[in-house]
Amino acid sequence: MNKPILIDRTNLTLAWAEAFIAVRATPGHRQNSLTLSFSGLDHGEIAEEPSIRAALEAAMDDAGMQRIQTVANTIFPEALWRRAKGDRNAFYEAYRENLPEYVAMEPHKNRKGLYFGRLIAYHLNHKTGERLPHIPLNAVPEDGNQLEFIIQRCKKGVRVSEFQASVFDPTRDHTTAAQLGFPCLQHVTFVPCFTDGTLILNAFYATQQLFEKGYGNYIGLARLGRFVASQVGLTLMRVTCFVGVEKMDSKPHEGRFLNAVVAACERALGPTSTARARA
Repeated sequence: MNKPILIDRTNLTLAWAEAFIAVRATPGHRQNSLTLSFSGLDHGEIAEEPSIRAALEAAMDDAGMQRIQTVANTIFPEALWRRAKGDRNAFYEAYRENLPEYVAMEPHKNRKGLYFGRLIAYHLNHKTGERLPHIPLNAVPEDGNQLEFIIQRCKKGVRVSEFQASVFDPTRDHTTAAQLGFPCLQHVTFVPCFTDGTLILNAFYATQQLFEKGYGNYIGLARLGRFVASQVGLTLMRVTCFVGVEKMDSKPHEGRFLNAVVAACERALGPTSTARARA
């Protein structure tokens, strides 16, 4: 049983890179109890290291994995939000209307649903768009839209424990399947500080595929946090992910593409950080 790891960086890519080097060095490429936190979000952009992302994208393409942008869109569909031009009701409606089509784009990977769908349409069948029979009418506030409930309630004086949203649903997700694939992300919380005008997003993953999904997950969470922050008049300052088991069961082919990812990470992290991550 390896010891818990805590990673804190001012750059999303460097946080991922440190986790990648650390998990790659563990037996079986599995790390129990990883906490990964990153900032570098307070100027309207997500701080990244282009050389690492480019190498990672190339390795993922070579292995036939989903692109980073595709994974990120399962948590927050950035392009759809841009098309809504700031009208979040139109944004929600467009996503709900097209949810069955989004699922059909990757029927195997999305057979249990999509993260953003659970966040804004918890009560709907993701394949048909119809109400689920086990969720009564008005059982979830804002007609199943957990994000809208949080946005409406996120004010000074309201208890912070209200600002949380669930993805996992025992009635749908407790199965005996050997591999489920979704939902690895279980829960998100939002922590506002009205004194300094900031917001923090926390996310809990039961398990996470670091190479195949990790980077895209972090991008998606950062975009989700920026969206909520913008709607409540705050600035997203930090994203923190708590992962029960960080693993790389899904990993790229050995060879030049993977070597390029390792080399880019080691260059960006420097010898001291690389050695610490491997320790």
